[in-house]
Amino acid sequence: MATASDTEHQPTPRSQQQEPMKRHRNGEIWDFEDEMVVPSNRQVILGLDGGATSTVCVCMPFVPFSDPLPNPLPVLARAIAGCSNHNSVGEMAARETLEEVMADALLKSGSNRSAVRAVCLAVSGVNHPTDQRRILSWLRDIFPSHVRLYVQNDAVAALASGTMGKLHGCVLIAGTGTIAYGFTEDGREARAAGAGPVLGDWGRYTSLCTAKKQPLMGEDGSTSSGYGIAALALTAVIRAHDGRGPHTKLTSSILHHLGLSSPDELIGWTYADPSWARIAALVPVVVSCADAGDEVANTILQDAVQELALSVKAVVRRLRLCGEDGQDSFPLVMVGGVLEANERWDIAKEVMNCISKDLPGAHPIRPKVEPAVGAALLAWNSFMKECHKEVYRR
Repeated sequence: MATASDTEHQPTPRSQQQEPMKRHRNGEIWDFEDEMVVPSNRQVILGLDGGATSTVCVCMPFVPFSDPLPNPLPVLARAIAGCSNHNSVGEMAARETLEEVMADALLKSGSNRSAVRAVCLAVSGVNHPTDQRRILSWLRDIFPSHVRLYVQNDAVAALASGTMGKLHGCVLIAGTGTIAYGFTEDGREARAAGAGPVLGDWGRYTSLCTAKKQPLMGEDGSTSSGYGIAALALTAVIRAHDGRGPHTKLTSSILHHLGLSSPDELIGWTYADPSWARIAALVPVVVSCADAGDEVANTILQDAVQELALSVKAVVRRLRLCGEDGQDSFPLVMVGGVLEANERWDIAKEVMNCISKDLPGAHPIRPKVEPAVGAALLAWNSFMKECHKEVYRR
């Protein structure tokens, strides 16, 4: 986990933390601190989960290391904003969203930046150490030097939400985008998928379509993500309309959902705003058509199941989470709207059926807390480990 700390000792006592804090690009959002009176003993942690659809920040009280974590975990405040994936909206817009949602959470909790002990930003689009270092540098301009800062991919927070902050096992996210991410107890990590819509993998549905693939209407994303599933459905409608593909109930259902009268209008609708979340919002329509027995919709979802299972298997085998014989137990945290059950189509159940055939030790977990709380737990656990190491060095 990428971290930032300006000191090699315990945080400076709060009475000495009077340094001025930069306002960065959105200085006015911190104006509330000028009028706020915060108790001197207030200590909080921020956990942030940022994805292609929304960004959630929670403010939680800092629990002393000597105390057990309370159950349920207390959340002082929760704030929500839009997309914070820099690959989707650009770095400037992503930073503005992240700063605004953190300020909103602190304002709602009656806290300020001086009360913060640790922050964990778990954001989609953080795929390389250079991404982490860039965000850490920006965060250091915002928070006082005593604040411990951690930056991870949003998949890591999703894993932590199911393991109460412990980084061990595998997480499968299937929402607007998709990724499988795994950690071993000795710190090794691996991922599969999650490269964005342009670098997605295309599965069996394309065998129904013999035309050359073009980067439009579902042919530029992973078939297992919400974006990929919905985009393939749009592709199927266009193909059925021009005679390249089979008839499908998706045509009437999607047109009715969007308030359009003809498949030709889908082209204008798609390119008017081709954002990932807007396209992915059509997934429930695809699932409803599959529930109604539409062959094309069922094929799209079956392909998504196979791709999701393949991503998990790839991560688990690379890290040997299942042991040498493939029988060891490991937690598999499952998160995202695509994995929610419908009347007939339970994608999460179908994915587990595929995985269990080869990895019987997979133990599915549906988190009881949201990924933003998982990010806060990551911050707490990481801060605790750092402080313990500092004590041992003395």
